Amino acid sequence: MAYFSDAAEVDQYIGGVFRAANEHPESGPKMRAADMVLKVYYTDPACEMNVHMRPDGMTTSLGPIEEKPDVTMMMKSDTGDKFWRGDYNLAVGLAKGEVKAKGPVNKILKLVPLTKPLVPMYRELVAEKDAAKA
Repeated sequence: MAYFSDAAEVDQYIGGVFRAANEHPESGPKMRAADMVLKVYYTDPACEMNVHMRPDGMTTSLGPIEEKPDVTMMMKSDTGDKFWRGDYNLAVGLAKGEVKAKGPVNKILKLVPLTKPLVPMYRELVAEKDAAKA
């Protein structure tokens, strides 16, 4: 059974860590400096998430957008959950075909080290959900 029950939960937790990253003193400025739009198509449950990393701030939105994303990724929602817990190597996932990407993937791979300090934030976000599932 999938960890998330619907797109709203994917946004609450995965979108939540992206929104929290905006305020992170180490990762936030560097992620905003990437000045890009990342679109992630999650499956199981389906969720189309857009992460706007701009020098003036990071935002997320769901669904189609008019702006063309710089990088588009596709993965299971559970894969996203494992990644944000620090339990999934994105580069290996791309190599194995578990994660698919279009666009300059090197842009995303440069951001991966910036997510390490965010892992505790994500774990804190999902702690209550984890406790309810236990």
